[in-house]
Amino acid sequence: MELIVGNKRVTPEALREIPGGIEADLAGEALTSLIDATFRGYASIEMLGGDLDRQRMDVIDIRMAGAATTVTLRCHGAMALH
Repeated sequence: MELIVGNKRVTPEALREIPGGIEADLAGEALTSLIDATFRGYASIEMLGGDLDRQRMDVIDIRMAGAATTVTLRCHGAMALH
């Protein structure tokens, strides 16, 4: 599974499914792209592959500890209710 941020494919270092979304460990350009999309609002974030294929995602949490950054994303809109 990958994340699509705008028109870029972003491959997390690790990815875990959670109810209604995912947790992704990101670093480098993958993290920068996601943070820019989240705070500048210039691009959508979507899943590619798995049960959440082509679902729009919203960043709901960013946790940093040392060199590791974990981002929690939930499905946007109606899908999040399932």
